[in-house]
Amino acid sequence: MLKGGLPNMQQLMKQIQKMQEQMEKVQAELENTTITADAGGGMVRVTANGKQQIIKVEIEKEVINPDDKEMLEDLVTAAVNQALEKAASLAQTEMQKITGGLPNIPGLKIPGL
Repeated sequence: MLKGGLPNMQQLMKQIQKMQEQMEKVQAELENTTITADAGGGMVRVTANGKQQIIKVEIEKEVINPDDKEMLEDLVTAAVNQALEKAASLAQTEMQKITGGLPNIPGLKIPGL
């Protein structure tokens, strides 16, 4: 055996298990964390959780115009995309705190990376 060579496999497995437990905890916290985005100066607001699920859409009645349905659709789309981008960024940031910026290894599914 080389001294200072490969780390002890048992120690490595404990570290992986600890990282996995931390990831599960962060995922549970992300589900309870909300992010709100808006479009049209706040006329459309979309709230998502940290797991990138839309949980609420609010539309001010002033923006509801049956003759301009496309504008409302564009506002909703913009707010949803912004909320999902914020949620994805939050998840990635939180997971990188645990993984220490480990590269994404093909075949290894690490949520948020």
